[in-house]
Amino acid sequence: MTRLGDSGLKVAVKALCAFGAKAGDLDLRFVPAPSAQEGQMGHRLVQARRGPAYECEVALGSRFEGLEVRGRADGFDPHRGRVEEIKTFRGDFEGVKANHRALHWAQARTYAWMLCERDDLPRIEVALVYLDLGSEKEVVLEESRSRDELRGLFEALCGRYLAWATQEAGHRSALGAALGALAFPHGEFRAGQRQLAEAVWRSATSGRPLLAQAPTGIGKTMATLFPLLKAAPAQRLDKIFFLTAKTSGRGVALGALRTLADARAPLRVLELSAREKVCEYPGRACHGEACPLAKGFYDRLPAARAEAVADAWLDRPALRRIARSHAVCPYFLSQELVRWADVVVGDYNYFFDGSAFLHALAKDEEWRVGLLVDEAHNLLARARGMYSAVLSIEALQAVQGLAPPAIRNALAQLAREWRLLQRDQTAAYQAADQVPERFERTLQDAVSAMAEHFTARPEEAQGRLQQCFFDLLAFSRLAETFGRHSVFESLLGGAGAPSELAIRNLVPAPFLSGRFAACASAACFSGTLAPFDFYRDTLGLPADTATLDVGSPFRSEQLQVHVALDVSTRFRDRAGSMQALTGIIARQFAERPGNYLAFFSSFDYLARAVEAFTRRCPGVPVWTQARGMREAEREDFLARFEAGGRGIGFAVLGGAFAEGIDLPGDRLVGAFVASLGLPQHDEANEVMRERMEAMFGDGYAYTYVYPGLQKVVQAAGRVIRTETDDGVLHLLDDRFGRPEIRALLPAWWELRAAAQVDRAGD
Repeated sequence: MTRLGDSGLKVAVKALCAFGAKAGDLDLRFVPAPSAQEGQMGHRLVQARRGPAYECEVALGSRFEGLEVRGRADGFDPHRGRVEEIKTFRGDFEGVKANHRALHWAQARTYAWMLCERDDLPRIEVALVYLDLGSEKEVVLEESRSRDELRGLFEALCGRYLAWATQEAGHRSALGAALGALAFPHGEFRAGQRQLAEAVWRSATSGRPLLAQAPTGIGKTMATLFPLLKAAPAQRLDKIFFLTAKTSGRGVALGALRTLADARAPLRVLELSAREKVCEYPGRACHGEACPLAKGFYDRLPAARAEAVADAWLDRPALRRIARSHAVCPYFLSQELVRWADVVVGDYNYFFDGSAFLHALAKDEEWRVGLLVDEAHNLLARARGMYSAVLSIEALQAVQGLAPPAIRNALAQLAREWRLLQRDQTAAYQAADQVPERFERTLQDAVSAMAEHFTARPEEAQGRLQQCFFDLLAFSRLAETFGRHSVFESLLGGAGAPSELAIRNLVPAPFLSGRFAACASAACFSGTLAPFDFYRDTLGLPADTATLDVGSPFRSEQLQVHVALDVSTRFRDRAGSMQALTGIIARQFAERPGNYLAFFSSFDYLARAVEAFTRRCPGVPVWTQARGMREAEREDFLARFEAGGRGIGFAVLGGAFAEGIDLPGDRLVGAFVASLGLPQHDEANEVMRERMEAMFGDGYAYTYVYPGLQKVVQAAGRVIRTETDDGVLHLLDDRFGRPEIRALLPAWWELRAAAQVDRAGD
C-alpha cells in the first residue's frame, strides 16, 4: 500500500493475495473462528512439532518490475524442501470456505517462489497445514511445484496488482499535489471557522488529539475536513475517517466533501451504510446458495472495484448503481472499497465498537488515519451502549425448547444458576462490582457448548438460537474485561417486565483510549463539548489533549433568554407549576406569533403540558412528538415548521428534534425548555454517581449536571442558526438562575428574569 506522498510501490504478501487471488462466493455463514491469540498458539504448536532444522517466521521478499513484495512464511523445512502455510480452525475441515482456501494457496505459493529465488531451488514442496484447535490434529494439503511454475504464478499475481498499484500511486501523487495547492472553497472563513481550522491543523501536525467546542453556524464540518486534508500529504495520512452519530451528519459531511472535490481535489469519498439499509435481498443469508449477489462475488469484484475507483464519488446511491451493474452485494462492495478510498464517512460504530470493521482494517493494514468525530457529545452515550450487554431470562427459556440436547442442557444449567443468583434478591434492582464467579463460569460453559455444536452443524446456526448464542457470547466477552468502568446489574421481573442481568458500561474510556491512540491524529468537535475534562475523562483521551472553545458568531441581541425564576420543574412540583408554565408559553406566543418548539423531560410530562396548554389556548395550532416515531412521521413533524407559520411543536428534550435539525429564519422563532435535563434520580444513576465520584471526584456533576445541560444547550441551539436569525428562549426552571448552572451555559447568552416580561397578568 502506498501512502499520500510516497512514490515506492510496496505490498505485503497478504495484501497482494487478498487483491488478486480471492475467487468464488461471498460466504458469511457462521463458523466459530479462532481468536487471534488462539491462532498464534496454534502456529506455535505446529512449529514446535517440527524438527530442529525447521525455520519459523521466515522473512522473505521479491521484486517484480518495480513492485516490492514482502512477508513472513510460517515455516520452512530445508531438509524436506517444504514451505508451510499454517492456518487454524475448529470443527469440520469442510467448513473452511473455498474462497479462503484459494487465498491460502496463493500465499503459500508466493512464499514458495520467494524461497526458490532465495535458495536457487529448482522445485519445492508446498503445504497448507490446517490445525483443528479442538483435537489438535493436522489436516495437510500438499503439492509439488517447480521454480518456473511458481515464478509464473507470482508474476501473474504481481502483474494484476502492479497495474492497479501504478494507478493508485498516480492517484496518490495527483491527490497530494492537489491537496497541497487546495484553497479554502468559500473564499473567506466565517467568524470562528478559521480558529477551528487552525486548531485541527495543529492537531494533525503535532499528533496531539483535540477537543473543540464550536457553535452551530460557523461551518464546523468544512473547518475540520479542509485543514486535515491539507495536512494529509505532509503527515503521510493514508485515510481520513469522518464519523457521525446520525444519518443527517453524514449528509452534511458528504456535502462539504463534494464542495472540496469540485474545487479540483481528486478525492475518493466513500459512504458506509448499515447492511439492513442497503441489502437488495432482505431476509436472505449472505452466501452463494441463498443470495445471487453473494454467488461469484469475488469473481465479479475486480470489475466493480475498477468502476468504483474511476467514479471516485461513492455515496450510497452511487454504490448501489455500481453494485447492481456488476451483480455484487453493495454492502460488502463498500467494505472492499475502504482500502482504496481517501475519505470514509460512516457511523461511530465502524471505528469504536468492540468488533469495529474500520479499526480492525486500519490496524491490519498499518494505516496512518486522521480521525474526525462529529457531534462528539453523542459518543459517550453511544460508546456506553457498545460496551454494555443485557440478558433476559425469558429469552433464554424461550430458546431452550428449540435447542438440541447438547445445548439444552447447558442452557438449563445457566438458567438454574441465574435463578440461584436472584433467589435472595428482594429489591427490583441490585448492582454489584463484579460478575459472580459461578454465573460467569456457567455462562462460559454454555457459550463453549453452543460454539462446539455450531462448529459441527453450521446449518443450525440461525434464527433465535443463533441470536441467543451471540447474546451470550457478547455478555461473556464483557465479563472477561469487567472492571470499575462497568457495573453488574440484576433486575427482577414483574408487571410485564422481564427478569434481566446486565453488564452496564459507565465509563467507556478504557475501551476507547486505544482507538484514539491508534490514530495519527484525532479531533472531536461539537456545539456542546464542555466542560472538556468531563469528555476527556469519560472518552479516554490523553491528559495532554488540546482544547478549543470557539466564541459564538452570534450576538446576544439575536436571542432573548428569559429565566422563569418562580417556576420549578422538579418532579414533585410539576403538577403545581403547569399553570404558570403554560401561561408563559401562551403569553410569548401572543406577543410574537410564529413557530416554536417546547421541550419537556419526558413523554408523560409532555402529554400533561399539551393537555393543559390546549385547554388554555384552544386556537393555537399544536403538534406533538410521539414515542417511536418513524422517519416519515418525523419528517411530517418538521414539515409543520413552514416559513411564516404559526404554532407550537411539543417535543422531548434529548430526542430526535432536540439536535441535528435546522430551521433557519422564521421557520423557528423561539423555544421553551421546561427542564434542566437532569437524568432521573434512580438507583442505577446513583450507582453511576458513586462510581464517577470515586473515579473523577465530581460524581453529581458527571452523572447529572453535565449530561443534562448538554441537552438543554443543544435544544436551545435550534433557534439561532444564522447570523441574521433572531428569536427568544425561555428557560423554565428557577435553577437556571443559579451561578453554577449559568456558568455552564453559552457565554453569549444574556439571561434575564422572565418575571419582568412574561408573568404579568398570569
